[in-house]
Amino acid sequence: MLAGIGHTRAEDGVDSAKTAAFDKRIFAGPPRRKSYACFVRGYDANHLTQRPKQKVSAMKLLVTAENAREEKTTSHSFRLGIKYRHRTGNFDSSGFCGHVVTEDASNEIRFDCGVDCEGGGINVALSKDDKSTIIRLERIRTWNRNKPDQEAEDALVAGADDRLFRVDRAGAEECAELVTDRRELAAIRHK
Repeated sequence: MLAGIGHTRAEDGVDSAKTAAFDKRIFAGPPRRKSYACFVRGYDANHLTQRPKQKVSAMKLLVTAENAREEKTTSHSFRLGIKYRHRTGNFDSSGFCGHVVTEDASNEIRFDCGVDCEGGGINVALSKDDKSTIIRLERIRTWNRNKPDQEAEDALVAGADDRLFRVDRAGAEECAELVTDRRELAAIRHK
């Protein structure tokens, strides 16, 4: 999904105990039938002044784990919300995630998340204190929430200041705007 980031796929034998530990860290406890983790950041003027080529002014990440009891599996997905620095509108992307292990010396567990139809994706790691995620990207397809489908598609392509983002843990309700399903929205608002 993400070329050049340096990892192997979850289906290639990632240790289940390590993936369970990662899930427990990202969801602040073992995932229940459906669990959410929200991470948010608005980049202030000082940050943007130091990174003049950064296109993104705000980012929200909602990661979801859903346990299918009958299949005894957990599926993971993501929704990403982006506000651009010099463009109006709210842009979103979404897709599915799998656990990966980095190929560097750390052998760290991460999520590798992709958008269907070669829409790119993101790689999601946790900070050591579990209070933030580190999002790495090369390219991800996005859609402007406020435009009809034929005019909405766009892409965030990593530039000098748009390859790595730190977003901070927040309550799930902070990511409610990313949810389109009414039942799921109600579940998030009642957490």
